[in-house]
Amino acid sequence: TFAISNLGMFDVDNFIALLMPPQAASIAVGAIRDVPIVTKGTVTAGRRMKVTLSCDHRALDGLMGAQFLKEFKRVLEHPQELVAPVVKP
Repeated sequence: TFAISNLGMFDVDNFIALLMPPQAASIAVGAIRDVPIVTKGTVTAGRRMKVTLSCDHRALDGLMGAQFLKEFKRVLEHPQELVAPVVKP
């Protein structure tokens, strides 16, 4: 099983979500913050949220956790791709 813990509404930036059996993984979601973002030397206003993944390594190894977080980030940054399939050349 998988759990999601959100403390962002309490102004918490980041924390570690504890695993409670029989969970294989748990994700901790922090507050959304306004931050400066530098892209090709240009500073713009942006928003960031810290997410931490805890995994039971008997069920998932670190590589799978990293791949999950990469996909999670992609989906959060491009939610339209959940309804419109991505066509790759």
